[in-house]
Formats: sequence, structure tokens, C-alpha cells
Amino acid sequence: MNLSEAGLARIRGYLFILDRSLKAKLPRDVAKDAVREIERHINARVAETGATGDERAAVERILAELGTPLQVAQGYSADHKLEEAVLTGRLLPMLQSIANAAVATIFGFIAALVLFTGYLGGAALVTIGLLKPIFPNNVGIWTVNGPGTLPTSLGIQTSPTELPAGGNWVILIGVGGGIVLLAFAHLGARAFLKWLRAKRSPSVPFAT
Repeated sequence: MNLSEAGLARIRGYLFILDRSLKAKLPRDVAKDAVREIERHINARVAETGATGDERAAVERILAELGTPLQVAQGYSADHKLEEAVLTGRLLPMLQSIANAAVATIFGFIAALVLFTGYLGGAALVTIGLLKPIFPNNVGIWTVNGPGTLPTSLGIQTSPTELPAGGNWVILIGVGGGIVLLAFAHLGARAFLKWLRAKRSPSVPFAT
């Protein structure tokens, strides 16, 4: 199908909005490459479409199959973040990809809840261990009925009525245990994202 100026203008407008949307979410070079690839995909779809008396309907159908520029930009950005997370293991892209998975499916939400709990639990333990030398009387192992009874919590109290148990072991438990928990959470997160990348479908037909 050979497009008229009106048809070409509609596609240029779509690509212009897509370009702005992608540049707001991705590095400029990545966004530029994405727009070029999408443009090639649209042109290929136009070429595959036979002559029709309703050019406008044909163009709108091709663009509707892709989705709105914002939807395409969001999908491409999510795929880009997922690739970055799996390949680099960097924390921020991993957390962003886990958050994207959490809003996409129920399974993704459950996995994200477990992983974020692991990250937060590990960070809390490390914080407790680091604060013990600074606030020795406010950080430690706490009991309900005083010394000699079973411990009920490990943490921080701003106005304790008794001295905490544990001594300097709290530093080892907090920092050591926290680092181990963070490491397991990170390994679990990366394994989940690798599985997600293997299972996912590209957001747009040209994505790799």
C-alpha cells in the first residue's frame, strides 16, 4: 500500500509522540534505536497491506496493533530494565523490574512480596548490628519478663525499661545475618528475573 501525505503524517505523528515518551524513560541512544526499529516495523506492515480504499482505517489498524505510544514506551522500558537487571545484577534495575512484575500478575506480586521482604529484613538486621555499638542500651535482644526468660524480639527500643541481652553478639547476628539474608534475596531476585525474561513475550513485535 502506498500512503498518501495524510497517512504519512499520521505515522510521523505517532513516531514523534513515541520518541518523546521513550526519551523520558530510556537513554537517548536507546530511545533513538527503538524509534527506528518501530518505524521499520510499521513500514513493513504497510508494505504487506494490499491496496485498500480506506487508507486511514488500515493505518489506524496497524498502529492499534502496536498500542498507543505510551503503552509501547512503557513496555519497551520494562523490557530494557529487565535485560539490564539480568545482565548486570545491579540493585536499582532489579528492584524496578521486580516492581513491574508485581503489577503485571498475581504470581509476580507474590514473588515481589517475598523478595522485598528478604531485602528489607536483611537491611533491618544490618542496621541493628551497626547501631548496637552506638546505642548499646537501646539495641539488642529483648524479653518480656526480664533476664533469664525466653527472648521475644531483636531490635531497637527508644525507651527501654531494662537492658537488652546479647551483648556484642548482636553485632555479629545483625551484620552477619543481614548480609546473608541480603545475598539470598539478591540471588533469588536475579533467578526470578532470569526466569521472567525467558517466559516473557516481547512488548512489541520487533523486540529482542
